Amino acid sequence: MYSKAFKIFYFSIGIVTLLYQNCYSQTIQKENASFLTPEILIGKTLEANTDFPETNLQKNLFLSLGCYNFKPDKEWAARLNYPITGISFGYTDFGNTENIGHAYSILPFIEVSILKRQIDGLNLHLALGSSYMDTQYNIATNGFNKAITTKFNWSFRSFLYYDVAKTKTIDWRFGLGLLHHSNGHSKLPNQGLNSLLASISAKINKQQNNLSDLKKTDFKSKSQTYLSFRFGLGQNVLSKEFNTKKEVYTVSASAGKILNNTFKFGGGFYYRFYEHYYDYIKNNETLVEEQFPHYTENPYGYATAFGLFATSELLIDHIGIELNLGLNIYKPFYKIDWMINQGYDYQNANNETVEVLGELNWYYEIKRTVSARMGLKYYLWTTNKAPKHNLFFGAHINANLGQADFSELSLGYVYRFNKTIKG
Repeated sequence: MYSKAFKIFYFSIGIVTLLYQNCYSQTIQKENASFLTPEILIGKTLEANTDFPETNLQKNLFLSLGCYNFKPDKEWAARLNYPITGISFGYTDFGNTENIGHAYSILPFIEVSILKRQIDGLNLHLALGSSYMDTQYNIATNGFNKAITTKFNWSFRSFLYYDVAKTKTIDWRFGLGLLHHSNGHSKLPNQGLNSLLASISAKINKQQNNLSDLKKTDFKSKSQTYLSFRFGLGQNVLSKEFNTKKEVYTVSASAGKILNNTFKFGGGFYYRFYEHYYDYIKNNETLVEEQFPHYTENPYGYATAFGLFATSELLIDHIGIELNLGLNIYKPFYKIDWMINQGYDYQNANNETVEVLGELNWYYEIKRTVSARMGLKYYLWTTNKAPKHNLFFGAHINANLGQADFSELSLGYVYRFNKTIKG
């Protein structure tokens, strides 16, 4: 039941976020003019593992709906020089229907103009959402596709777009970028799918305003101190042998500053309990029995982790785009995790299977120490009005350095102290 809830949430998060947040939570006004962008993309599906199935040209069709956010009362839009936001619906043919298949994606996005003085018409497009994949890894029938093992996956898109030509109603664009799909360590193998793509698109404008004609509000510089608490429920697997989803429970507290009601910076503390780690210790599995027998004296304690983190977040009305970087102060079971997952086996001359454990080297030390977290939040009350109390729901992927650790849903609370206004 819980696994199904995860799938439904990932698949619908794009609709719940930016569709409500900007364009369609109220009647679209002239200042919030909308656009429609059909897009054709072609490129290459990169090999995810040794002996990965061969692929032909990758083909994509995307349709994006978005808004210009020219409303003068949107402080976040003014601070970001009025970016465009919206949601993309995508279809992907990876170039091998039998072994890799197709993806159907929903991706909320934000797009900002960059290097405007040097290259007019250059834009950075970032999107994070979910995809349904119709073909997965199967050890018996599709054993060489170790990229995708689950139907529902995280998806990320990063593109540069250049406005090649403009008319009154259409902006013709050329784009280059990366498309990534991964399940967030909810089932193994999970090498992930990466694609390099080029695109041609037509942004069809409706009531587009000229930014130079916009009556801009003179927002004063301000800051607010905040406190935040959250509870998270995640899922992951331990290894190919222990490949059943189990829970990861998280509590966290943080504090920091909200600058200009748009940029949120802070630091905090997290505490996690891994059910997979606990069960491995409790069942006295091989490595515990042979190398870490003292873990059985306190299974709960050795199945936990805690650490410190720095957080940054971009506040866009009801939406928060968050990136955290942290340090694991305590995560003892990661030794076993690493030894299992970085090891390998082979057949010797006597046709016996020999298992080799992963080496606890310098790279292990880095991955054990550095944690990361990225995802989206939905705030119950718009952050544009700077409410003193707010609740949020979140969907995040957590990682050891850059490798997925677990996917997580969270519920949290934010308290803002009084504003400090400069000037």
